[in-house]
Amino acid sequence: MLKTKIYWKLKWSMLILAVLASSCLSNTRDEVWDYTIDFGEDRVHGILKLKKTSNSTEVSLVSLDIGTLTLENVLLNEDSLSGNFNIDGDEGILEGSFEGNTFSGKLCIEEEAFQFRAKKQTTKTLAIDRSQINYVLSKDDLAEIESNIDHAGIISDMDREGYKNGERIYSNNCINCHGNEEVEGSIPLSTKFWEQELKAGSDPYSMYQTISRGYGSMPPQPTLTPQDKYDVISYIRHKYLREREKDNYIISTPGYLAGLPQGTSRGPETKPYQPWADMNYGNFFINTYELVDEKTGIERYHSPGPSPYPDEDYIKNNFAYKGIAVRLDKGEGGISKGKAWMIFDHDLMRVAGGWTGTGFIDWNGILLNDKHETYPRTIGKLHFETPVGPGWANPETGSFEDPRFRARDGRAFGPLPKHWANYKGLYHQDDQIVISYSVGTADVLEKLGMESDGKDTLFTRTLNISPSESILKMRIAPETSGVAVLGEGASLSKEEGYFILNVQKSKAVRLKLFIADTKKSELAGVTTGRSTPEDLRKYTLGTGSPHYPEILKTPITRGSDSGAFAVDLLTPPFENPWACRMKLSGIDFMKDSNKAVACATDGDIWLISGLTDKSGELSWQRIGSGLFQPLGIKVLDDKIYVICRDQLVLLRDFNGDKETDFYESFNHDHQVTDHFHEFAMGLQADKEGNLYYAKSGRHAREALIPQHGTLLKVSSDGAKTDIIATGFRAANGVCINPDGSFLVTDQQGFWNPMNRINWVEGKGKFYGNMWGYNPPKDSTRIAMEQPMVWVDMEFDRSPSELLWVDSEKWGPLNGSLLSFSYGYGKIQLVLNEEIKGQMQGGVVDLPGIKFLTGVMRGRFNPGDGQLYACGMSAWGTNQMLRGGGLYRIRYTGKPITTPTDLKTTTSGIVLGFASKLDPQKATDTANYAVKTWDLKRSSNYGSDRYDEQVLPIGKVELLEDGKSVKLFLDHIKPVDVMSISYDILNENKIPFKGMIQSTIHNLEVDYSL
Repeated sequence: MLKTKIYWKLKWSMLILAVLASSCLSNTRDEVWDYTIDFGEDRVHGILKLKKTSNSTEVSLVSLDIGTLTLENVLLNEDSLSGNFNIDGDEGILEGSFEGNTFSGKLCIEEEAFQFRAKKQTTKTLAIDRSQINYVLSKDDLAEIESNIDHAGIISDMDREGYKNGERIYSNNCINCHGNEEVEGSIPLSTKFWEQELKAGSDPYSMYQTISRGYGSMPPQPTLTPQDKYDVISYIRHKYLREREKDNYIISTPGYLAGLPQGTSRGPETKPYQPWADMNYGNFFINTYELVDEKTGIERYHSPGPSPYPDEDYIKNNFAYKGIAVRLDKGEGGISKGKAWMIFDHDLMRVAGGWTGTGFIDWNGILLNDKHETYPRTIGKLHFETPVGPGWANPETGSFEDPRFRARDGRAFGPLPKHWANYKGLYHQDDQIVISYSVGTADVLEKLGMESDGKDTLFTRTLNISPSESILKMRIAPETSGVAVLGEGASLSKEEGYFILNVQKSKAVRLKLFIADTKKSELAGVTTGRSTPEDLRKYTLGTGSPHYPEILKTPITRGSDSGAFAVDLLTPPFENPWACRMKLSGIDFMKDSNKAVACATDGDIWLISGLTDKSGELSWQRIGSGLFQPLGIKVLDDKIYVICRDQLVLLRDFNGDKETDFYESFNHDHQVTDHFHEFAMGLQADKEGNLYYAKSGRHAREALIPQHGTLLKVSSDGAKTDIIATGFRAANGVCINPDGSFLVTDQQGFWNPMNRINWVEGKGKFYGNMWGYNPPKDSTRIAMEQPMVWVDMEFDRSPSELLWVDSEKWGPLNGSLLSFSYGYGKIQLVLNEEIKGQMQGGVVDLPGIKFLTGVMRGRFNPGDGQLYACGMSAWGTNQMLRGGGLYRIRYTGKPITTPTDLKTTTSGIVLGFASKLDPQKATDTANYAVKTWDLKRSSNYGSDRYDEQVLPIGKVELLEDGKSVKLFLDHIKPVDVMSISYDILNENKIPFKGMIQSTIHNLEVDYSL
């Protein structure tokens, strides 16, 4: 266990230790050695570099697996080398001796020692003849920069950072045609690097020529920089070629490098990898933002551990928890390329502030730049801001006192009462954003804008207000700002340090506010000569031009029918005009089953056509954008509902072009805090049209709000939200059972000893997370509902949503239950049973199914009866090969090699299969193994295995139907986890091999004994 721990600590450490190492001896050496560290079953390859300086030798270990470690306190002579290093706080020592061209020694970390061997690289010239290779382009066709590239320098400097960049390039580009070991590429003739030779050469420079000039069906790749090319070459060679070619693997020795063309340039700099900032989100983007001035704002602060982290003192921080950020200046590229912005907070109906600068925000966030325990902040100059509180006074009392739920840290969360103010939605017409809401009995349309007064920026708010039954008051900006109003029926005053807008009652009002920073405290005359405030109703008709007129085409790559299940790749348009990352997080079908809609975590909604028409290609239309972390979508009567972190949105298309003209806030009862972990997951509807989603709790922290870690119900009219169940940690999706109960998954973590699949019945029950809101005082298992199944991390590190099979095309699995794996990119069959009123069961992998991404959601298409699943790579998944994916899973009719039924009795386990079994194999006890272990519930993250046992199998009996076997177990009893391995044949000698993992709460009495 310690070896494994140390190996993975090394392998996944992303540290690059930059401390210079110096030899204490005068002799110097300049050499390169290939090394191998033997970690038992695992080996790490790398380069031992001895680099001469004026009077010393720097010694470093460079590995694409580990990173770069530089030795300190080096002792080096002709016969021996030793030095120490530090990694993750642990001291390490390398020591060994030279003998000719070999070095043998050991690498020690803590108390463990590992064999370290190295071989000196040869300086013998290695000449490779490429004269007979017919590239697509001649050398004269290449850009001028290619004639002066320092190939040897780039190759010799390859490190883990370049390797990881190469992995990204391969996953984004190369995998489309070439695929990988698990998934076929879209072009069968493309080289399969893991099993086929490279016809134009597999050394780095030969591969560079292939990528640059093209060869055979491989086109040139002129958009990649020289560094990018060598990065992806490094990835392909290390990932696929090193082990396959073995003795024929060409190492980049000094002799090899000396034979490369000489140059002094490394070409254009590789563009920084920041797809979150490169994307065009449109002119608005909803998120949680903190508004700060880049120069004078308060510094970020996060409370330190251990868990649970204490609450921060954020009472003075200006958070817009449901912030609609709007770009104000003109130009291409959407909000991320703007220069001026304002944020409208639709919890409070306030403009939280306005700022200018370059870069929009710092992009910190789990679904933005992948950072945990943080949130995005504004960058640049903050011109004005308003405090966290109602933007409009209570229309009945004129008070700005905040009536909302107040958490223990003193902050208020959630929307204002609907009779006070109510957010209705957002109109998007051409480049204009109009926000719709009500205050008391008055309806308000508001457009944010920007104008200039000389060199100074004026932020503007244009408001159309219908007649009100009372005088309305709105907080605009601090008294230190400059404020002016244009229009009739309203006036300015000052109250408690802020400018206040006073709106007359019983009169429709159109007005325009001008707001400037402290340098423009006097705005006298700014309204002179300006036109009357415009009528915003013209922006609510949907008469504008499409924002995203391009229809993108992508291929359908049909999967192999060799097994029981075929996986067709429905390629998303990764190459698109808006640099959308296509992290698909939800899918559902329109009435026309040839069409589906999908949401993506970056805020997009896509209409997909061509699913069932057998054309072999898909059409993708971007029909919505700018939403806040959509993680579920549902179509009801061709109306598209999207669950976001801040609201449940109903997409409205007024002009028939399919694009969203009005993002209607169907429900916004959501309580949103700054915490990164509180995702709103999945979206389902019952027969009455009520909608359901799950909201996660805070990671490593106690809940602040009642909605943290809950299953929520939104009434069919959107007017009300009820909490159905509590005590979840990270509930990634909801499934409605045929009887009206629910299935909700949860993830291993604090107070969760293991992943859970929960069968949720009734209302008000608690599902185990003691850091949820208002947990029971009893932290033992007695006070919580037991999961239907505990799912071990070996089976799935992160289960997402479950789905009942509702398709005759899926043969014997029709009516079965599936679990999607976000963690491992697979699908599991969930075998369930009810004993003594408690649901229990097991999970088993469906064979031959492996995706390029984690899988989030799935639906059966009523048109073709097949399963469509979408997924992405973001937090906590092993499947990081693509940012997003869409797949069709077809049952081919071949035998299903997994059990399809599981029964637990006082005498043993019954496994039911879909086809008859070979009697001899099926009844041999040697073909099965049963293990059990228990878990410990605590505030720790996860649980070790306790009381591990191997249960002896007395006998195995083939039951009358010929499809079921009973494993007789004398020592069977309730247990948290049981694993059942099987390796048998069916009657046609087809192997049935796999493992079920189950949970036993109760045993059914076996009266046949």
